[in-house]
Amino acid sequence: MFSITGGRFFLYKAPTDMRKSFDGLCGLVTNQMQLNVLSGDVFVFINRSRNRMKLLRWEPGGLVLFYKRLEKGTFPLPKEGKKADLSYDALVMIIHGIRLENARKNTRFYPHKK
Repeated sequence: MFSITGGRFFLYKAPTDMRKSFDGLCGLVTNQMQLNVLSGDVFVFINRSRNRMKLLRWEPGGLVLFYKRLEKGTFPLPKEGKKADLSYDALVMIIHGIRLENARKNTRFYPHKK
């Protein structure tokens, strides 16, 4: 089943050539982000114009690539660093065009997992 709801999310913030496919994006994860592409984490790449996004994830049996192209507007990006750890909520806000620096998350109770 294709899913991006589990795992960690990492945004590669340098502009990415959207002609890159599985092997080229795996090279960015390994060489630039210093992460393991086979971890099951989701890796997010955005082009220079910020109107195209690719998400790469290892699932049992192989890699899955999700691709979104905006017809109008751009994806807002967090400002710090070259690589950003994202929450699922932050990824959804980026996809929907919500600027992260203006968003505030209210406190919630999360029981400790053992």
